[in-house]
Amino acid sequence: MNRSPLILSTLAHTVLACSLATGATAALADTFPSKPIQLVIPFPPGGATDVIGRLIGKKLGDKLGQSVVVDNRPGAGTIVGASVVSKAAPDGYTLLASSGTTFTVNPAIHAKLPYDPVKSFEPIGFAGRTGLILLANKDVPVSNLKQLVAAAKAQPGKYSYGSFGTGTTAQFAGEMLFNLAGVKLLHVPYKGSSPAMTDLIGGQIPFSVDTVAAAIPQVKSGKVKAIAVTTAKRSALLPDVPTAAEAGFPGIDADTWLALVAPRGLPADVKQKLEKALSEVMADPDTRKQLQNAGFEPVEGNGAAVSALINKELPLMRATAQRANITAE
Repeated sequence: MNRSPLILSTLAHTVLACSLATGATAALADTFPSKPIQLVIPFPPGGATDVIGRLIGKKLGDKLGQSVVVDNRPGAGTIVGASVVSKAAPDGYTLLASSGTTFTVNPAIHAKLPYDPVKSFEPIGFAGRTGLILLANKDVPVSNLKQLVAAAKAQPGKYSYGSFGTGTTAQFAGEMLFNLAGVKLLHVPYKGSSPAMTDLIGGQIPFSVDTVAAAIPQVKSGKVKAIAVTTAKRSALLPDVPTAAEAGFPGIDADTWLALVAPRGLPADVKQKLEKALSEVMADPDTRKQLQNAGFEPVEGNGAAVSALINKELPLMRATAQRANITAE
């Protein structure tokens, strides 16, 4: 079949344009990163997530050969920072280091969010995990979970527990645990872990749920009693503290985890580079030691593992929020 010179010329230009586009994409991936990377942390400076984020960011920059610049964007329970990243260009130069609050808690307590926990982000991998733990004031006559349940059933409405805020992973873990045990304790929200711990030590509240990271120094000094962790396995950081399952109440596995994500639509080659670099960072002995010193357990897991956890936790968090009537303040 004969083709006119015009058609042939158009085809040639189309093929050339496609080739150039493909070459440009490949070149972009090959040169990534060619400039500093912005790492958004949706918490104020100085907190646990900020400390871990800066550590991971520095190590990640060393692996990639570019500096990683931390940008703290606190506000609205991580919504401010997460929203910024969800709207950024999906080129690998804007990342988010955040906790499960962003991806599974906020969707459970907010009717509307400026981002979608699944569709807006491209998970890169885990950056650390720390368990949650049920604690007691040292003078409360309760030393294990069965004793707590017996006391709560004997005097309904008497006992309360504190957490580091309404709609936090600590409150969710507490509600899951007490529902499993068949008791009801009044939730007392605090604006952070520090004031909740102060009141627990001082006896203003008999119990609290906090992170293992925050509990370690107080448990080891004898200022508070450790009742049980809410994870499926014992914490390597407090190996003598039993799990809820070991105490006779199986079926709960709740912790606080940190992950690195990018905006959805990341080029496959760029994502592969970021995953590989993060995996190497998490396997680095110095990184693991520093994470443990900060009260976090180093954990390796790629983007697919993060996605699987989000998909697993989302329905559990939504069910817990509905059952316990947990809503955003």
